[in-house]
Amino acid sequence: MPTLLRVGPYRFFCYAGDRDEPPHVHVERDREEAKFWLSPVRLQNNKGFSRTEINGIQKLVEEHQQQLLAGWNDFFNG
Repeated sequence: MPTLLRVGPYRFFCYAGDRDEPPHVHVERDREEAKFWLSPVRLQNNKGFSRTEINGIQKLVEEHQQQLLAGWNDFFNG
C-alpha cells in the first residue's frame, strides 16, 4: 500500500490490487476511509467521514490531482 501523499491527518494511498481499476486514491484518517476516482475527481465510496469532511478531502484530492495521478502511474506502470 504505497502512500502517495500525506496532508494533515490524512494518508492518500492505493492498494496493489487496484491495478485493474481506473486511477483512484484511498484516503484514511483513524478508522475512516474514502475512495476517490482521480479523472475526473469524484467520490466513489465513503466509510465513516462526515459530509463536511468529505467535501474538504475532495478539495485536497482536486488540489493534488496531478501528483496523485503521477504516483498512481509510477506505482502501476513504473
